[in-house]
Formats: sequence, C-alpha cells, structure tokens
Amino acid sequence: MSEQLTFTYTIDGNDFTRAGEASSSVKNKLKMLGVGSDAIRKVAIAMYEGEINMVIHADGGVITVSVSDNDITMVLADKGPGIPDISKAMQEGYSTAREEVRSLGFGAGMGLPNMKRFTDEMHIDTELGKGTTITMKVHL
Repeated sequence: MSEQLTFTYTIDGNDFTRAGEASSSVKNKLKMLGVGSDAIRKVAIAMYEGEINMVIHADGGVITVSVSDNDITMVLADKGPGIPDISKAMQEGYSTAREEVRSLGFGAGMGLPNMKRFTDEMHIDTELGKGTTITMKVHL
C-alpha cells in the first residue's frame, strides 16, 4: 500500500445500541487490507474503548483512522466536557461514568488505560468545556 487510506466515523453520543460499530468496521477493513492480526487486535481494542468513552462522556464525536505502510493512526475528537485530571483518568478503575451507564455494564474505568496499553503511541489533548482529542498509533 503506497498511499494512505483514511476512514472517518461519526459517533453518536448516548447511543449504546450502535457503540462499537466504527471499531468493528475498521477491524473488517484492516482484515481486507491484509494487516496482521496482532495490529488489528490492538487497533480494534483501543478504538472500541475510545468509541465507548465518546458515547459515555462526550456526547459523541468524530473518529478518523489513517492507514499507511508504517502505522495505523486513530484520532478521536469530541466537543465534550474535557478531562479534568488526565493522571487520575489513566488509573485503572477510576471512572466518572454515571450510575445509569454503569448499570449497562460500561464505565469500569479501563477505557484510557486500555487505549494506552494496546497502542504504541498515545497523546491526549484536552481542554475543559471544549473537548478532547486523543491520537493513538499502532506501528506495523
């Protein structure tokens, strides 16, 4: 693959019935492109966690996935409340999810830690009241 491929997904906030569709779509596209199974697994997990966070915390957003010869880059951008304390949010088990979300089985506080665990690079840019952009890369 000599040119970069880009896929864009709009994530609806609070729509748990469609949550995970974008990460599933990317997983299938990567399989068709012949990307290795280890990279596909990492991308699928990291993107799913980010997608769920956008549904739970940010009233949705946009995910852009770029595939090149060297890596897969995922940019998750929302206009949510922002992350008040990134170091706390990165701790396993820390969650600000509402009780109704937790009763659905989400909001266990593993989203950001898993996103970091399953990517080779991750950067969080957040501003309170304006939103968050998370850029993740998986090297091929």
